[in-house]
Amino acid sequence: MEDRKKEGLHLLGSRTEYHKTYNPSVLEAFDNLHRENDYWVRFNCPEFTSLCPITGQPDFAEIRISYIPDVKMVESKSLKLYLFSFREEGAFHEDCVNIIMKDLIKLMDPRYIEVTGFFLPRGGISIYPYANYGRPGTKYEELARKRLENHE
Repeated sequence: MEDRKKEGLHLLGSRTEYHKTYNPSVLEAFDNLHRENDYWVRFNCPEFTSLCPITGQPDFAEIRISYIPDVKMVESKSLKLYLFSFREEGAFHEDCVNIIMKDLIKLMDPRYIEVTGFFLPRGGISIYPYANYGRPGTKYEELARKRLENHE
């Protein structure tokens, strides 16, 4: 556990404090030990909730995050607490997905990342926003373009 503390990870192994509003400051990162490899990391959060900014009614979704790390990786407990911090945040579905992606880019500067929200229907309509990013000037920028063009 001391090694994790040296890496700047404070949430792992400590008492969990849940934030009631959007809080990107809980995100923590650690060093990628396999920088020489391109590989995918995927997180699924099937219990994501936020609030409609107009009605205040809850919106429920599965959030899927996939990324190709570079130097830093997101620590999973901090990601969970970050995603939970949206529970009382008023934000449209598209905003949630883009905010999550931008916060993770700021934290890790990944080679590539994509975030999808599978929001449950409200009023008879499901919304599935998708956002992605590939580091400019690299093959990952082209990957982002292709995945966006071929996204269903």
